[in-house]
Amino acid sequence: MPFADVVTSTTHKTLRGPRGGIILCKAEHAKAIDKAMFPGMQGGPLEHVIAAKAVAFHEALQPSFTVYCRQVVQNAQVLASALVARGYHIVSGGTDNHLMLVDLRNKGLTGKVAEKVLDHAGITVNKNTVPNETQSPFITSGIRIGTPAVTTRGMDGEAMQQIAALIDRVLSDHENADTVAAVKADVKALADRFPLYRAVAPV
Repeated sequence: MPFADVVTSTTHKTLRGPRGGIILCKAEHAKAIDKAMFPGMQGGPLEHVIAAKAVAFHEALQPSFTVYCRQVVQNAQVLASALVARGYHIVSGGTDNHLMLVDLRNKGLTGKVAEKVLDHAGITVNKNTVPNETQSPFITSGIRIGTPAVTTRGMDGEAMQQIAALIDRVLSDHENADTVAAVKADVKALADRFPLYRAVAPV
């Protein structure tokens, strides 16, 4: 806040809270922003979402959140490097945050095809336009990949190497249903090693 008059953020994704957003501002702008948001733009205040945001903000204040954020960036860098080693073009040459944008034109693929076939294999990415885009925004030439969700599950650099290999296996043989099915099984095996919730002993 010392560096900007207004700061906006989602509360999901890297903050790991409920789907939503926040606007932070200096006191002098608060009244104007509040007036612009409610009642015209903002929906009804959902108390369970407000409570979930409070939990997310509390977690973000813990030292463990800093460790998580560092791991998110480290994982993204390992994943980007592993994709580059397999011949993929990262638009920025690498990454220093939680995201990377992969230009697939040198692989002869569109973002739409890549998004769909990777989804069939259990890998979620988003199609995305790239600089000097040659496709429509509905097709795109790239995909956007992020690491917060897999990092939250406890995955590390070794898992990022595996993810890069799985992505490459699908995209290199994307018309082969057997390859997609085999990768889907491997994706499940990897995900099973990092469960969403720890097992709790019955009371």
